[in-house]
Amino acid sequence: YFELEEIAGEEYYPNLYKVNLGRTALLWLLETRQYKKIYLPVFLCRSVIDICVEHDIEVEFYYLDADLNILLEERKLPAEECLYLVSYYGQLTDEKILYCQKVYGNVIVDHTHAFFQKPLKGVDTLYSCRKFWGVSDGAYVSTDIILSGEKPEDRSGGRMSHILGRYEENAGKYYQAMLDNAAGYEGMEIRKMSRLTGNLLKAIDYEKGKKQREENYALLSELLPSETVFNRVIPEGPFAYPYYHENGMELRRWLAGHKIFVPTYWKNMFEQCSEDSLEYQWAAEILPLPCDQRYGEEEMRYMAARIREWEASAE
Repeated sequence: YFELEEIAGEEYYPNLYKVNLGRTALLWLLETRQYKKIYLPVFLCRSVIDICVEHDIEVEFYYLDADLNILLEERKLPAEECLYLVSYYGQLTDEKILYCQKVYGNVIVDHTHAFFQKPLKGVDTLYSCRKFWGVSDGAYVSTDIILSGEKPEDRSGGRMSHILGRYEENAGKYYQAMLDNAAGYEGMEIRKMSRLTGNLLKAIDYEKGKKQREENYALLSELLPSETVFNRVIPEGPFAYPYYHENGMELRRWLAGHKIFVPTYWKNMFEQCSEDSLEYQWAAEILPLPCDQRYGEEEMRYMAARIREWEASAE
């Protein structure tokens, strides 16, 4: 019988290192650079922290101010230390990256929320594929060094049930399968991107997806103006539209009851930080409204109307 055909298109980053996951891509960089210590922002998901701790990388946390400026002594880091920079909702500009590299020396940039922001020459940069596209795994690494050691190729066929299922049926039916799949990534070894994921990534119309995201973001910014630190830069092909509401968690629950599911990122902030901290407020009160290529004007207007409906009823 026939297998999946080889797709004739091209990936968005065909010349970068292709890895199985963002967290293992980070680990591969840390191993190659022989970093012993990493400075991580407090405002960060557990997966990055855990993989550093599990592999005996010393972690020191730094805070961000209300303008996302790094609250860390400006000094050149020793060869065995590095600074981890996260582009929250695509707000980390090239100028800011280059400034941090000039000040601190060794930096790693996390572009999980900024797939379309091209890597800078000489700056180690990570990308995650499944946060933007219908694949179960996959990541890219941009670096000017040769990543150490030969790694096995990943296998993705067994992780595709929720991706394929959602294509033909509703998302809710496969939501638990998606969660189970994500849980299976804990403790995963460094592997090269699977042949299946690499092939599927060739099928995507990246320019169309980028354009749709930008149009949806622009419409939401018109219908639901939101002046937050996460809206100051309009990124290429935005990850989501960050909408602020002081009762963000309550609004999320109400939207879920109307079949509009808005994720809560950085849930670990609710355990780690006090309620009056910036990190807690960012996680609770900033709603990442979906504006990706699956949707168009009709969905954006519907979502905005439901939010305005709730806000009017709450007044």
